Amino acid sequence: MDAVSASGQPGTRASAAHLVDGSLYVFRAWHSMPDEFRDAEGRPVNAVHGFARFLCELLERARPERVAVAFDASLTTSFRNAIYPAYKANRELPPPELEHQFVLCREVAAALGVTVLIDHSYEADDLIGSALWSLRGHGVPSVIVSADKDFGQLLGEHDEQWDYARNLRWGPAGVHEKLGVHPHQLADYLALCGDAVDNIPGVPGIGAKTAAALLAHFGSLDALLERVDEVAFLRLRGAAACAARLREHAEAARLYRRLTRIALDAPVQEHVDALRRRRVDEARLEDLCGRLRFGPLTRARMKALLIAA
Repeated sequence: MDAVSASGQPGTRASAAHLVDGSLYVFRAWHSMPDEFRDAEGRPVNAVHGFARFLCELLERARPERVAVAFDASLTTSFRNAIYPAYKANRELPPPELEHQFVLCREVAAALGVTVLIDHSYEADDLIGSALWSLRGHGVPSVIVSADKDFGQLLGEHDEQWDYARNLRWGPAGVHEKLGVHPHQLADYLALCGDAVDNIPGVPGIGAKTAAALLAHFGSLDALLERVDEVAFLRLRGAAACAARLREHAEAARLYRRLTRIALDAPVQEHVDALRRRRVDEARLEDLCGRLRFGPLTRARMKALLIAA
């Protein structure tokens, strides 16, 4: 399971739940689909058309019994913004015409019988993490459909991450192959070296290789900071300066870990069948397809998927 595959064939047992990073694929559709699609009221829906095609293809290929799509409600309202106002402050807010399309993408997922996860205090990562944690307690493995490296920290022995666009899959060992740290160390790793995508600076002067080397030696951020005096004696370039920076920025590193660690207590339904696909009223699907002016091929695919749910 840990080997990266580009075969095009799903490699995980059919019983695995599929947890989709919805916002990522809406943004990809927004940037890749031509700006020529309009709904019945003349508003742009290019991202919705692209997202619908993606979700149909995913459901056709994987045929998951359990599936959910998680969305970020906002870039500014999660608990991380409350403890660190600069969190994601480097990102531009979606334009109004895209904000409206996010709502419609949630409608598309729901119309296909897919559970939609969204919360104003928790991000999509946290909702996926909490759902995965709950499913693991029931013995159900998960496939996280996303290219985001942060999800690596969630992967257990029977879980996978699937970069759908590149059709690459990996398990826990794949995280170590890519980053040099194990899944349980990933939040500590990002706290040390930072994550520019989320505007988390990390400890000054500590890059990815140094962070991985430190965690390989000490095991965790807590152990590293407790034994920081040992850092100066490591066979590490600039070891003495590194030790000094860690002493100076220890509290900041602990704060950054609160940002990089995916929460496992977000509000998701915890019973084993919470994410099973549901049969939805076909009239609801027809109405949505009409409003979005989906073509006959997309309508036929969605109807077939609804019948198969």
